[in-house]
Amino acid sequence: MAIFAELNSDAAELQQRVERFHAVHQGILKQVREVIVGQDEVLEQVLIALFVGGHCLLTGLPGTAKTLMVRTIAETLGLEFRRIQFTPDLMPSDITGTDIIEEDLATGHRKWTFVKGPIFGNILLADEINRTPPKTQAALLEAMQEHSCTVRGHLYQLPAPFFVLATQNPIELEGTYPLPEAQLDRFLFNAILDYLSAEDELKVVDMTTTTRIPHIEPVTLAEELLDFQQLVRMVPIADTLARYVVGLVRATRHNSGSAPDFVKKYVNYGGSIRAAQFIVLAAKARALTRKRYHVTYDDITSLVVPVLRHRILLNFHAESERIDADEILNRLIAQVPRPKES
Repeated sequence: MAIFAELNSDAAELQQRVERFHAVHQGILKQVREVIVGQDEVLEQVLIALFVGGHCLLTGLPGTAKTLMVRTIAETLGLEFRRIQFTPDLMPSDITGTDIIEEDLATGHRKWTFVKGPIFGNILLADEINRTPPKTQAALLEAMQEHSCTVRGHLYQLPAPFFVLATQNPIELEGTYPLPEAQLDRFLFNAILDYLSAEDELKVVDMTTTTRIPHIEPVTLAEELLDFQQLVRMVPIADTLARYVVGLVRATRHNSGSAPDFVKKYVNYGGSIRAAQFIVLAAKARALTRKRYHVTYDDITSLVVPVLRHRILLNFHAESERIDADEILNRLIAQVPRPKES
């Protein structure tokens, strides 16, 4: 009887955690929509990245509310928020921090003191990350993967949770530097912010040209977000769906036996195993936000494009025929057979 009582207790506790997850998710959406109009798909992807513990890259033209969305979400989470405005003259030490020599006025002795950079926060807004050269962009590589940074041979751990929400302008714009492939691969999503509809733009004008000032309140804490990340990983996925994800990612590689002809023609490099990991984790988070306790085919296919669009490298044939990564991925989803869901 004690065993059954323990199982019931565990089930009740798990149910409370799930209900709290849904409450926080709805609370964040309600607060953010007080400020952000439209962009529901992008907002969903950013929240999934937070619940998974990943990083998100927001790509869009100036004036599409990239920075405003990140700042608003940060305010709802009750986390330490830091911002870096990336510029061509930004140095790596401006991000990680640096050692300085301080003198003890009492003894006259000098010592090295580490002054932390803006990277030591919970949410880091890397604003216009592709406005700075690759040398400075690479300062985030260790932090995004290992949640630590190394300065002058000393290893410093970053606070948990740690998220990088980066914004970038399209690389065709003046004064931009393409992100290195190794850094792009560390972002869970590359979310595209497009122009709003006429009705939504009218709402934005109405909201922002009056005396109305929205008040954003935190709805969760750092410890709770860490618990949500563990909760997401507990969502089950059928073996057939997991195999489908792996097969789909492998099909993006032109030298794999499963790659279709159009991939062999247009793609130089496909997704790595990290892409498959991210698709499964993101699908689990999406299922949970929709109050489902298992992953479905739609959870996977709705997230394949934002997870993979920055991970496949197209060749000159695709560029000359004006074929982008989204078109390749949508054709791939349509061609790979749908698995049986058990």
